[in-house]
Amino acid sequence: MAKKKKKTNKWDDDFYTQLAKKENYPARSVYKLKEINEKFKFFKKGQNILDLGCAPGSWLKFAAEKTGKSGSVLGVDLKEIEILLPENVKFFQGDIFEKETIDFLSSFGPYNVLMSDMAPDTTGVKFADSVKSAALCESALYLCQSLLEQGGVFITKIFQGPDFDNFARQVLQEFDKRKIFKPKACRKNSKEVYIVGMGRK
Repeated sequence: MAKKKKKTNKWDDDFYTQLAKKENYPARSVYKLKEINEKFKFFKKGQNILDLGCAPGSWLKFAAEKTGKSGSVLGVDLKEIEILLPENVKFFQGDIFEKETIDFLSSFGPYNVLMSDMAPDTTGVKFADSVKSAALCESALYLCQSLLEQGGVFITKIFQGPDFDNFARQVLQEFDKRKIFKPKACRKNSKEVYIVGMGRK
């Protein structure tokens, strides 16, 4: 009897997926963060960094490398992290919409950088997915008010859609500078872009 072929992800042969395996990162998303940092140069040694929606851990690992042993990185996600985390990384499994989670994050703040790669469970309906993405971004921006230090940096992924321009204006109200950037590591047909707020007012 012939063995069934193992089901594979259509992105398994993707350049960045293969590179992530080679460089021991759990996901290709790390190269988006690398490009953003190369462009805007916000990571520094000794920083305190918060990573929202951190699973499976690529952003956590890269941020830990950039901030060094003198810094610290805290990640939060609904899903568990399966990789072995560096010593300067802490992980909390929880929901950022719950007070218990926010209180825990606050106990380690304020943060120099608050970054979010959160994304909704997509439906394939672009309008609905973009609206849910914007809602997550607004939640991350709201947390900046209590968790991000003055002068700090905010990075968030957002799906382009009807709420995009309004959210981009909100970021500019809270930060001295706002940049919109789509890394090369984003898939060409993806509607995702990243908004970076620098210099929290």
